[in-house]
Amino acid sequence: MKQLVNSLVLFLAVGSLCSGCKAKHTHADNLFSTRADSLMSTFPDFSGVVLFAKGGRPIYHRAFGYQNFVTKEKVDTASVFELASVSKQFTAMIIMQLKEENKLNFDDGIEKYLGQLHYGNITIRNLLNHTSGLPDYQAIMDAHWDKSKVADNDDIIEYLRKYHPPKLFEPGTQYEYSNTGYVLLASIAELVSGEDFIELSRSKIFRPVGMNATDIRTLPEKTNIKNFAWGHIYVAEEQRYVQADSFPYSNYTIWLGNRKGPGRISSTSSDLLRWDRALYSERIIKQLTLEEAFTPARLNNDSLSYYGFGWDIRTSPNGKRIVRHNGDNPGYKTQIIRHLDEDKTLIVLCNNAHKEFEKVVERLDKLLEDE
Repeated sequence: MKQLVNSLVLFLAVGSLCSGCKAKHTHADNLFSTRADSLMSTFPDFSGVVLFAKGGRPIYHRAFGYQNFVTKEKVDTASVFELASVSKQFTAMIIMQLKEENKLNFDDGIEKYLGQLHYGNITIRNLLNHTSGLPDYQAIMDAHWDKSKVADNDDIIEYLRKYHPPKLFEPGTQYEYSNTGYVLLASIAELVSGEDFIELSRSKIFRPVGMNATDIRTLPEKTNIKNFAWGHIYVAEEQRYVQADSFPYSNYTIWLGNRKGPGRISSTSSDLLRWDRALYSERIIKQLTLEEAFTPARLNNDSLSYYGFGWDIRTSPNGKRIVRHNGDNPGYKTQIIRHLDEDKTLIVLCNNAHKEFEKVVERLDKLLEDE
């Protein structure tokens, strides 16, 4: 009951922040909005949502472009987007929660849970911070998987065993971003909890945080959401944007559509702000445990790699801590940036894979840093 009450308080508090932002705008906020609008006007073909927040209070929240470029349904600030690899921070959170429940340890070897993979002494920590040396599962599946079928985690692990592509390096010796590692993390979470990873995500994060528009969805489930922002790709020959899932054979999000861990969460900008606020509290995890997510990985040669548990770790020019993560799926580019010491947040969700997305984010974040 106590957890239910705490979750309700968090939901109502953040909900009021989001719904009441217009009434609470100050003159400084209006000046900031003018600058942000001016900046976004230099990217007139951008489709998506931009959200700035200070102390959890939205100071700029705008939608641009279309949910569907054929029907011309416009994006709004409540539109649902695929997060792509921004999803990894949620997978890492579930692993951290299970560690707090004494169901696993970060330095456990993965073969304790998954059986023999024959890739050396890889730990859960190696998976979390991308220092495992595991090969890319997508290349193996692309080469060998029957794309008329939809693969899940068990299929991916089976193909890693069957074809056994060589490891990239010895565990702990270097950093190499690995979707494979996050597939294995989701499978480990299922094994130690006895629950499906999708239900774990709902019960441990989405529901307690009040992320009511957030889920791991199948294609039919996404189709039933009226305000789903579909990913689009610009086809130069046709001089128009085409829905990314118009190319099923080349779109791995379709034939790898049942994988869990490295991606597949769809959400809204407001729900991501609720997530941001929860991370400043201890409602879903202790701050001491969470701090490991924001700590650089120490490699075997004692050098540091600046990826924690589901977060890239940065330091601003004035020495302030920043954690961030991007996502990139066919038709989508996403980013969340959290200025931890200054409690500023930037969320950018894009559904037309804008060619200058990184420049858009860089300029938006500079605007927030100067605020």
